[in-house]
Amino acid sequence: GMEERFKNLPNEYSHLYLAIEGSLAAVICIEDPLREEAPAVVKALKKAGFSKVVMMTGDSERTARAVAARVGVDEYYSEVLPEDKASFVEKEKAKGRKVVMLGDGINDSPADAGIAVSEGAEIAREIADITIGADNLEGIVILKHISDALMKRIHNNYRTIVGFNTGLILLGVAGILQPTTSALLHNTSTLLIGMNSMKNLVGTEEI
Repeated sequence: GMEERFKNLPNEYSHLYLAIEGSLAAVICIEDPLREEAPAVVKALKKAGFSKVVMMTGDSERTARAVAARVGVDEYYSEVLPEDKASFVEKEKAKGRKVVMLGDGINDSPADAGIAVSEGAEIAREIADITIGADNLEGIVILKHISDALMKRIHNNYRTIVGFNTGLILLGVAGILQPTTSALLHNTSTLLIGMNSMKNLVGTEEI
């Protein structure tokens, strides 16, 4: 006579059924609380350039479906084993995608980068490629902005250095610049580029 109550148990909980002498007596509901910032972080990651955000969990289909709907991921997979995660990562990489995994760090080795949160298990921090020092997931978004800005700065510096030095060489070969003047301009440009590279990569307003 308890079927209806059991059917209406919250989906986001994992259910353990308790029997006494062969008869169902209770259901223990176990919750793995969703981080408050998770939906906003998923949205921010998509805005920052992630083409697909996927949730993979060993939880039941019922629980995974409920959590995925709240978080806003593009895809979710339930009741997966470590080898399932590895297979999924390899398939995504075969499609030409770069894969970043955030989790316990233990099963992240197939990915291009594994991220662990500093408050997680010590073994996760040891194995992960990157450890976020913050106590929330927003650090991942900041990391994405920093990495994008860093690569942009590297490419800009490279183009500036190659273009400027090519100009100095041509002017020197043409006899327009003396070697001492060329050396002075080269060293000055190196100093200015180095000083410019010391600026913060990401401003507060961008975060």
